[in-house]
Amino acid sequence: MSEVATDQLQVWVDQDLCTGDGLCVQYAPEVFEFDVDGLAYVKGADGELQLAPGSRVGVPEHLRLEVIDSAKECPGECIHVVRGDGVEVAGPDAEDD
Repeated sequence: MSEVATDQLQVWVDQDLCTGDGLCVQYAPEVFEFDVDGLAYVKGADGELQLAPGSRVGVPEHLRLEVIDSAKECPGECIHVVRGDGVEVAGPDAEDD
């Protein structure tokens, strides 16, 4: 696996596909949180939920594996992890290795 694949990752959640299962919140509570609607959202570095559709946040380096695992295990296939160049490395639009 190339080191470029984990360079400057960002993550976002497609709430239209979110099942509210909560795996992402269990894997990386610093990055994901439920809102009152029962759907998962990403949180900014300040801990504030990013409620606008398609909002992206940077993935903290120490949580990269957890965020990637969240995208891979999500039953709703709604978590997208993308590199700085826009290539999706985990999630429904990622190419299989």
